[in-house]
Amino acid sequence: MARPADPHARSALVAAARSEFVRRGLKGARIEDITAACGLSKGAFYLHFPSKEALFEEVVGHFQAGLADLNERRMAAIERFFEAHGIPGEQDRLERSERFQRFLQIETAHDLEALEWVWQFRDVSLVLTNGSQGTPFESLLWRVTDGQVERIARDFRRLQRAGAVDPALDAHIFATFIVGAFLLLTTQMARMEEKPDLTAWAHTLHRLCHQGTLPTHLSVPAVAPPPARAPRAPSKRTARRPRAAPQKRQTPRKRP
Repeated sequence: MARPADPHARSALVAAARSEFVRRGLKGARIEDITAACGLSKGAFYLHFPSKEALFEEVVGHFQAGLADLNERRMAAIERFFEAHGIPGEQDRLERSERFQRFLQIETAHDLEALEWVWQFRDVSLVLTNGSQGTPFESLLWRVTDGQVERIARDFRRLQRAGAVDPALDAHIFATFIVGAFLLLTTQMARMEEKPDLTAWAHTLHRLCHQGTLPTHLSVPAVAPPPARAPRAPSKRTARRPRAAPQKRQTPRKRP
């Protein structure tokens, strides 16, 4: 009778393998080093995974599934908000109404959730970028990236049809901008020893998106500068005539 697989051993193998992949790359990582790092045997490894590539593929699949779930829940939350409260309009934005503030809170919260997920898998992105050369995963990063671009572009078009963002914007370019930003942030995270302030990051991303994607009729009009005051003309004063100097009276000479 086959020995049942220990679920705790499986998670320990995954954690050890992820560290080894970052250290040596996918091609250079060895199964014996992975099992030694978590105190298990090679037999235990093969009880859970047929190869190190299969283990890495499972980790990447989990990462992708999480991103897809985040995107779906984000769009569902936004559409529920639109149905319940309507789409924030120009007046909402100008007045920073309660409806507009609640909409921004939803967006920022989902940005933060996405960054938290990326933080958990920052090592996977680093391996795909720098440690997958010469393996079947060499082009996987770009396939994942292309998939995310298409998904975000599709969601962006849904927002365009709802009238929430500018219909003149290219959805594919917008999605490329978002995915590219997250990809670079993920690479930076992988090199950080301490977790950054992801709340501040989410707030910045959210402001960039909303200030650049709202339709023109929702944008805040630029405040015209006050008209320049015309320089005051110098006052015309009647020039005073200089007073004539008083004439000196000449004393008549005395005759001798």
